[in-house]
Amino acid sequence: MDTKNKMSFDVRSKWISHQESISFCETTGKNASLKLDTNLQGTADAFNPAELLLAAISACMIKGIERVAPILNFSFSGVEVKLHGIRQDVPPKMESIEYEIVVETDEDQHRLDLLHKNIQQYGTVFNTVTSGTNLTGTIRRK
Repeated sequence: MDTKNKMSFDVRSKWISHQESISFCETTGKNASLKLDTNLQGTADAFNPAELLLAAISACMIKGIERVAPILNFSFSGVEVKLHGIRQDVPPKMESIEYEIVVETDEDQHRLDLLHKNIQQYGTVFNTVTSGTNLTGTIRRK
């Protein structure tokens, strides 16, 4: 596979006990870890795999805003992303995810819609998830 001009990411996850696991970011230059809820009964102080997926989508959206705001000369002072996922049992998968992006900004609706379009078009995680899940949502001003 040709990896020229492509980014790569490395994560290693380790089972710690029947209550938890931990993931380590092994991408060059990073030193991060994240406690995982892999307990069948749930772990209150960690994200389970479905919640991690939703968190990854929201992080992708926020990072997308950080990336395109300077290009669009878009001014904002805060962002919050709310997500709601519905899991089906057979086969097990996220059948739908709804989101709401709330931006603290004085920009007009046209510019807010342009920001939303850029988030949808250029988000790596967003595009990966939307290819297999009904991912829909809105953007609004706070």
